[in-house]
Amino acid sequence: MKILFISLGCDKNLVDTEKMLGLLGSEGFQFTDSEEEADIIVINTCCFIGDAKEESVNTILDMARYKEEGNCKALIVTGCLAQRYQQEILTEIPEVDGILGTTSYDQIASMVKRILEKKEEHISFFRDIDALPKTEKGRIVTTGGYYAFLKIAEGCDKRCTYCIIPSLRGHYRSVPMEDLIEEAKDLAGKGVKELILVAQETTLYGSDLYGKKMLPALLKELAKIPGIQWIRIQYCYPEEITDELIQVIKEEDKVCHYLDIPIQHASDAVLKRMGRRTTQAELKAIIGKLRREIPDIAIRTTLISGFPGETEEDHRQLMEFVDEMEFERLGVFPYSLEEDTPAALMPDQIPQELKEERRDQIMELQQEIAFQKAEDLVGEVLEVMIEGKVADEPVYVGRTYMDSPNVDGLIFVNGDRELLSGDFVRVRVTGASEYDLIGEIEDESAQ
Repeated sequence: MKILFISLGCDKNLVDTEKMLGLLGSEGFQFTDSEEEADIIVINTCCFIGDAKEESVNTILDMARYKEEGNCKALIVTGCLAQRYQQEILTEIPEVDGILGTTSYDQIASMVKRILEKKEEHISFFRDIDALPKTEKGRIVTTGGYYAFLKIAEGCDKRCTYCIIPSLRGHYRSVPMEDLIEEAKDLAGKGVKELILVAQETTLYGSDLYGKKMLPALLKELAKIPGIQWIRIQYCYPEEITDELIQVIKEEDKVCHYLDIPIQHASDAVLKRMGRRTTQAELKAIIGKLRREIPDIAIRTTLISGFPGETEEDHRQLMEFVDEMEFERLGVFPYSLEEDTPAALMPDQIPQELKEERRDQIMELQQEIAFQKAEDLVGEVLEVMIEGKVADEPVYVGRTYMDSPNVDGLIFVNGDRELLSGDFVRVRVTGASEYDLIGEIEDESAQ
């Protein structure tokens, strides 16, 4: 039996997908990229914002037609949309045979078998939303083999007023450190060289299990694993960044000088309505400390434009903040009204056109900052992970420590040396093209 797996949404969702693939592979199922060939289609969905919800629904509808037109014998929906809209999916899309909640993905193999036995019309597995599934069968890494995401915690307790995640993913709960070390060693054994630590919030790791923040200790343990060369940290809430964490990033050679710090806004009035726990002054202090302690740190952030009640003055403050902070990497999303969140009931909702206009203004400003920062790197020598080669040209494509896969820039490396994906080389930056860099190999492979 051949299974087509479609993973939507964030990299945390992708980890769940890879674990489901491992479970199914261990049961003898094969995988396919073809909708026409697939006996079973599984869609791991997202519904964090409106666009993600629409993509998930459209993908389910697109795949549903293969129940009639193709070879598909079973259509299964998992992930956040399944958790949030279980009954609506079963009612509105009768082609769906099975639904798995966010804490039940470890039941995927059992569900597939039961559906194929055709003893029940629809099957649903939903566990306590605060459960923490554990899979023993490993993962099938889908990211190309040289980097992988390591999900260190599930759920969130922050309860920002715009966010639906706590009701879909439950309370914050850390994965035990011994399980993470075992998983990381397994990934390294499969050739993974870069671990990207993800969670709804990485900086609180361990506080629920061990009574204190243990991300610094986890980083030190991961850095001991042979084969791992880069460790990257994403989704750090600014108020939880400690001096101890900064020192570990500064001192551990394998930990990239890169932090993803989603701040969402810079106006104190908007931050308060968002339920965020920092002020603009505190954000400036945290970012200032990071830059003093780690001068070459690359900071990525995300912002929301057009939050309910955002005034022109709030927007102006945000623009001035972006201009002053000069983030290396930045993304902006127009506010998405999500039902069952406090922000959805707030007065003074902003028209979509104005949300997008403000987003575009921020991104235009950030573009100038990012392009200049790229130009400033000309002449620098950077370590680069090779990810591929440009067809029919002596040019390789790679990433520096400043670039997380799929969201940041690339570096195009000129050189006639034979390189493989996953190789690390030192590259002298010779030019910049918008968000990307151009360089030449400086010396022998760093491996």
